[in-house]
Amino acid sequence: MLRYALKRLLGAIPTLLLVIVLAFLMVHAAPGGPFDDARVLPPETRAALEAAYNLDAPVYRQFLDYLSNLARGDMGPSYRYRDHTVSELIGNAFPVSLKLGAMAMLLAVGVGVATGTVAALRRNTILDRTVMTLAMTGISIPVFVIAPVLVLFLAVKQQWLPAGWSGNEGLARFVLPVIALALPQIAYIARLTRASMIDVLASDFIRTARAQGLGTTAIVRYHALKPAMLPVLSYMGPAIAAILTGSVVVEEIFGIPGLGQFFVRGALNRDYTLVLGIVIFYATLVVLLNLVVDLMYGVIDPRIRRR
Repeated sequence: MLRYALKRLLGAIPTLLLVIVLAFLMVHAAPGGPFDDARVLPPETRAALEAAYNLDAPVYRQFLDYLSNLARGDMGPSYRYRDHTVSELIGNAFPVSLKLGAMAMLLAVGVGVATGTVAALRRNTILDRTVMTLAMTGISIPVFVIAPVLVLFLAVKQQWLPAGWSGNEGLARFVLPVIALALPQIAYIARLTRASMIDVLASDFIRTARAQGLGTTAIVRYHALKPAMLPVLSYMGPAIAAILTGSVVVEEIFGIPGLGQFFVRGALNRDYTLVLGIVIFYATLVVLLNLVVDLMYGVIDPRIRRR
């Protein structure tokens, strides 16, 4: 297992390098620059700033210097947040995004697996059709539509929950952002769980368990749930990536001081190093989480571990 994990980590290096190259070229190809604002700078001041941040060098030289600093763990200074490095900004904002994403993922897995299992046990009934209809609706509606609708109905009209982050304390401010992030993933996981559970319940070992007199609850809990979770587990990698990218929109809508808000503001302000640092951090996180999902396969299915 350790050898497999090391091979996967080494195999991820070319992927991360490609992400760095593409992100660097796309950021530098965007029109404008980090010092283009409403106040016109004198030419000598602009030249001094570009020299201080190495922006006067050719693009290939900037990339090699950035790559050299990145290999030492230095993501460089932020162009807009002058008193902070990119590493400091990511370190301060990531705990908020992590808490938001973890809560959304737990909600998505818990509700999605439960509703998918119930739909599989009540196959072709009104309950099953209702669950699948709601799942298709959740898949079809994007996060940037779900979030404002939740704010409109639950925060503005009903006033049950706070509409934004600032000025609010406690877990109540997490409710709407977590629901907005989790709803599409609940729909995907419910559909996957239903299809997988139907296949497992038709297996020979399930018929044997029924012949031995076991009830439906015991069969699902002790025999069917683990093998039915394999497709769901394989989807966890893309689901986590979807929640991470979706949090960029949600954090901006709700004013959450996480990585998503820094990413949007960095892109608008042409803060090259901040945008690059967040993209590289997200890419590394997705690669590591996909590796964790692969290793969890061996925990659920011992045959995979033996191979």
